[in-house]
Amino acid sequence: MRIIRHLTPAGPAHAALQPDGTAREISGSLFGPFFATDKTVKPGKVLAPLSPPNILAIGLNYRRHAEEGGKPLPERPMLFIKSTNSVQNPGDPIELPRKLPSHEVDYECELAVVIGRACKNATRATALDYVLGYTAANDVSARDWQLRLNGGQFCQGKSFDTFCPLGPVLVTRDELPNPNALAIRTILNGQTMQDCTTGDMVFDVPALIEFLSASKTLLPGTVILTGTPHGVGYARKPPVYLKAGDTVTIEIEGIGALTNPVVDEPV
Repeated sequence: MRIIRHLTPAGPAHAALQPDGTAREISGSLFGPFFATDKTVKPGKVLAPLSPPNILAIGLNYRRHAEEGGKPLPERPMLFIKSTNSVQNPGDPIELPRKLPSHEVDYECELAVVIGRACKNATRATALDYVLGYTAANDVSARDWQLRLNGGQFCQGKSFDTFCPLGPVLVTRDELPNPNALAIRTILNGQTMQDCTTGDMVFDVPALIEFLSASKTLLPGTVILTGTPHGVGYARKPPVYLKAGDTVTIEIEGIGALTNPVVDEPV
């Protein structure tokens, strides 16, 4: 099932996209029993597919990305946190910060895993049973605040408002049985900047779920950002950073395209 979250007169609601382009109302909760009804709906403004309780992100999880940064492959998944205020809708702007300015805001295409039920101590064999589905993410990163201005702690540079676009759809796990065999790209102003497959991950999706759930309960709706491939802006020569007027698109095979314009933060 391909699920969107959209704005209705009664508030946000989920709908199931159909092969003919129509959408059907979803009854029930995504984190409990749910099904697509026979009622056709006209989608309103498309929102991020969910409001996650937590965003757990993994660094240096693509081999060629570690190589371009001159870093050794990690021995275990490298976890950092993005705060939930960073979630942004498809089509809405990524805002370049002004109050705490950054001149090094970077793009990162990522496969996002959405946990469907409480998960603790999953094994590799059972890990995918806890997955509701997958969506596309842009782990927007202020590299100066990530690497130099905040003592090397990633959270500040990763958690500005609008720095985690998600969407445009949530694809249930039955439609993507192997999340580590998907093409993934970033396109900036029409130019392909990142072009890889999720098969280049150091730790695949089952390994990430097994590792993370060994120390913490993954709540329903938790989003796991699984890392970004090579081609990020800061590693280019010269570096390429986002600026007002840019348009950035994340494309993932089987999910689709997540596009956001870039603007200066409103004063």
